[in-house]
Amino acid sequence: MPVIEMYTTAICPYCVAAKNVLKSKGLEYSEIRIDTDPARLAEMLERSHGRRTVPQIFINGIHVGGHDDLVAADRSGRLAEILETQA
Repeated sequence: MPVIEMYTTAICPYCVAAKNVLKSKGLEYSEIRIDTDPARLAEMLERSHGRRTVPQIFINGIHVGGHDDLVAADRSGRLAEILETQA
């Protein structure tokens, strides 16, 4: 089972859309709310190399990016490759 981590905020339509993409594929994820835990914001910034927008999605330790990046990875076949990598 892939390890999927998603940094989100409460009021973010792209976060909801990314969650729906993952749910439609039957994938489970852990949600990390940066709006309620400022320390996690610093963690996200470090892991994403300074990207400040949400969501920021990591699958098996690989930074996928945001919602648009997730959809592009799915369409290109890269998402399937990432899901098969070992965490």
